[in-house]
Parts: sequence; C-alpha cells; structure tokens
Amino acid sequence: MPESQTSTQTPQIRPLNRAFFNRDPRRVARELLGKILIRQASRTRLTARIVEVEAYLGEKDPAAHSAAGNTARTAVLFGPPGHAYVYFIYGNHYCLNVSCEPEGRAGGVLFRALEPLSGMDEMARARDIEIHGPEDLRKLTSGPGRLCEAFGITRARDNGCDLTSAVSGLWIGEDGFRARAIRTTHRIGISKAADKPWRYLLDGNPFVSRKVRK
Repeated sequence: MPESQTSTQTPQIRPLNRAFFNRDPRRVARELLGKILIRQASRTRLTARIVEVEAYLGEKDPAAHSAAGNTARTAVLFGPPGHAYVYFIYGNHYCLNVSCEPEGRAGGVLFRALEPLSGMDEMARARDIEIHGPEDLRKLTSGPGRLCEAFGITRARDNGCDLTSAVSGLWIGEDGFRARAIRTTHRIGISKAADKPWRYLLDGNPFVSRKVRK
C-alpha cells in the first residue's frame, strides 16, 4: 500500500516543539514527512499529512530567498525557528515555508504537498472545486499553491505565525505516524541550484505534487 493514505480519523495531535526546527533544514525536511499541518479557525479544523517538502539552506543557497540577505521580505527566515514564512509567487498563489536554524541564521523548508485528513469539504470550497470521489482529493493539496489555497494561507494572515503553538491558527503536530520509505530527488520548479537532492517525499504516496520516475 502506498504510504500513507491514512484514515480520516486522527488520534490526538501534539504540537512539535521549537527545538525540532532549530536544525539543518535538510534534517528538518526529512523528519517533517508524516507530520500534520493544522488550520484551526473558529469551529473549523483542517488537517493534512505532510507528504512532500524541499529544504533551502540560507544565504549560501542561491535558490533560497534568504540568499538576498535579511530584508523586510525575508526577516522571518532569519528569526526564531518554527515560524511561517509565506510568499506570493507567479502573481497568483502563495507558498508556505517554516523557518529553521537558530535565530540570525537563515534556513527553511517549503511545503510542496499534503494528504488531506479532515475538513476536505472546507478545503474544496476554498479552492472552488467539487469532490466526486477519492480520486479528486488529490486536487486539494497536491502542490504548494493548492495547499495554501485549501488552508486559506496568505502572507497577510500567516507570515510570521508560530507553527509550534497549538493556540495558533496554523500549526504543525504529530500523531505517532512514522514514515517508512522516504524518497529523495532534486528540487523542482527552480532555475538555480536545481541539482541539489533536497526534495523529500513519502515514496509511493499519491498526493505528491509531481510523480517520481522509477
């Protein structure tokens, strides 16, 4: 069975602590696979399992936004670990990242795809699409722009949000799931340092943003 295709029933979710993110983005990226992104808005709770991510290493990584230095746009990446860095791309969608490394040293992980667990009807409405069966669920959160739209993530609303806090409207937790097979490939959708093998995904999971050639 492809990993993970988990049930929509989720056990208690515990927030990840700040120390989890206070490390090299490559380690954080691998260990984020299988964790859960949560959006809590009034009585609505959206949850989805993280199935694909990419690591960006900071000022020495030409593909990273932080390569331009500590600016008003990238300040979150240079701040404390475990905070949301949200940016707008191609003039039509947002992308979600989490800051890594100690404060003052930039690094981050981009969320590329999620596997929906709960709140799928709300996600579909946010994306203005219809879900007719399980095969349509992939349309909700398979891709950085799609997942942000499904979760209502914007720069104005979420940039700088503390992703380690369960009282935050957006946070990351774990439920005991452990990834069994992780696939590593080069990063995609970029023109600089595209050869770096810093894209990580749950091998065989149908919700990844782009299939990996065998």
